[in-house]
Amino acid sequence: MEKKTILVAGANGQLGREMRTVLDSDQFVTAIYTDVDELDITNAQAIDNCLTSNKVDYIVNCAAFTAVDAAESNVELCTRLNVEAPTLLAQAAHKHGARLIHISTDYVFDGTGCRPYREDDPVCPASVYGRTKLDGERHVIDVAPESIIVRTAWLYSPHGKNFVKTMLKLGREKEQLRVVCDQVGTPTCALDLASVIKTFIDCEQWHQGIYHFSNEGAISWYDFTLAIHRLAGITTCHVLPCMTEDYPTPARRPHYSVLDKSKIKRTLGIEIPHWEESLAQCISTLTD
Repeated sequence: MEKKTILVAGANGQLGREMRTVLDSDQFVTAIYTDVDELDITNAQAIDNCLTSNKVDYIVNCAAFTAVDAAESNVELCTRLNVEAPTLLAQAAHKHGARLIHISTDYVFDGTGCRPYREDDPVCPASVYGRTKLDGERHVIDVAPESIIVRTAWLYSPHGKNFVKTMLKLGREKEQLRVVCDQVGTPTCALDLASVIKTFIDCEQWHQGIYHFSNEGAISWYDFTLAIHRLAGITTCHVLPCMTEDYPTPARRPHYSVLDKSKIKRTLGIEIPHWEESLAQCISTLTD
């Protein structure tokens, strides 16, 4: 079996760190991990030089501006990272014959639906973050239509900042918390997403197109918090439900953003773990 060279952009983020986990155990992979200090993905020449010197076969773009509220007042930077950078990566991939896997988001939908969103459902982002991620998708497809785009949601891991780690911290520090109960979606364990990305790369056939991936099931942020505390053994914090209007934020959140995973399950022939199963495994690594 020939070795594959895989470039991971945004390698210090949640998903990037989990890409290290799945790639480093494969003797037939040479992985190049880059973040802002190693590769400026907003610089076309730097990307071209990297792909020329390393003969990259695959690019996994985990990099993005993901601070949803901050994006509302940082449109220029958000656009650079979520639109311009993936466009440049797609151009370089197309030029050098590499395959690009680009990560997108449930925020391309406005969240007014009432059934799991399919890949071909109409998009209508309601925030700067969502609009820039959708623009990034469209530019990638225009420049390198052979690319794979994976939309995901509610991402968490043992690394960096995320909802799970925040609720664990607050649950241990506070006697009472209020969490919104009228926003429903599905959590995604970053390790599960990284494993699916690796499955795409390992397939004999390249399956270009847009796919949805999260864990199975659906839950509100409030019920998710209750599960986090229960699995971590936190019993001293009283969690109360509240409505979105009681917790105003600069960016509008989707009220319903459950993703339909039928396409990715059919294409890859995989089963996806339920969110609670993956959450329990993640929390066990944080509490060991």
